[in-house]
Amino acid sequence: MPHPSFRPSRHPRKAHRDAARFRRRRWPSFGIGLVLVALGGFVGTLAALRLNSAEPAIASVEYALSRGAAAPESGDDLHARFGFCHSGGGRNCVVDGDTFWFAGEKYRIADIDTPETHPPRCAEEARLGEAATERLREWLNEGAFRLERIDREADSYGRKLRVVTRGGVSVGTALVGEGLAREWAGYRRPWC
Repeated sequence: MPHPSFRPSRHPRKAHRDAARFRRRRWPSFGIGLVLVALGGFVGTLAALRLNSAEPAIASVEYALSRGAAAPESGDDLHARFGFCHSGGGRNCVVDGDTFWFAGEKYRIADIDTPETHPPRCAEEARLGEAATERLREWLNEGAFRLERIDREADSYGRKLRVVTRGGVSVGTALVGEGLAREWAGYRRPWC
């Protein structure tokens, strides 16, 4: 049904051209509306995800520990759901077998060394590095854990150095026992 303000020409070709021009004139406002609705949906989804995320109270724990407070009595009180983030920053994700992001901070597990994944130097290192990365993600997702300080706050890359434990047992011990890591000797050794 044509728009009430549309008056086609009496000439058939010109009438077709006029109708096409009229449709083109109305399209931008419809397109802009569609873009605004899509943008609103995207922003709403992001807001909902942010509100529903179960972020741990790591900031207050880390702040208290940095001020010399004793570790919380409850023991293993940190938890989150971890995914993968092989490059760039992240939030609650595992980079490789000894590095992960938690609550916006990047951590390096201080008591182990795992095979490199960015880039691996040989096929065996790639296989072991991938297995160590997956195992660390599984371990972190299995339950609450604790980040224990060592004598150094951070490494040369700015990652916070911590021993990660659950029930007093280090994830490093688990990875070493499974052949996916080595105890940290103060330097990296080749895996190839």
